[in-house]
Amino acid sequence: MALPETIILVCQSFRLGGEPKGVCHKQTDGFLQYMEEEILDRGLDVQVTATGCLKQCEAGPIMVVQPQNWWFKGVDSEEAIDAILDGLEDGEPNADYLIA
Repeated sequence: MALPETIILVCQSFRLGGEPKGVCHKQTDGFLQYMEEEILDRGLDVQVTATGCLKQCEAGPIMVVQPQNWWFKGVDSEEAIDAILDGLEDGEPNADYLIA
């Protein structure tokens, strides 16, 4: 099985001890499914992974694209996901959501 070209990490807010913190898990309900479908539709070689807390709660929901190391904030809509995936296809991070 080949390794994916890109991995997208999606914060789900869980920390040691199992208690959810922050806002990411509250504002990303259904996003993983939408993102997976959009990635398939676009033919991208991307794996999506839900993570524990990425410790950027004040800017959440957080999404990280690796290996580019692009960190995105406020990813709370399908429009945000589309804009970030558009940037991934273009090879440039979407500045509207990028954590500088």
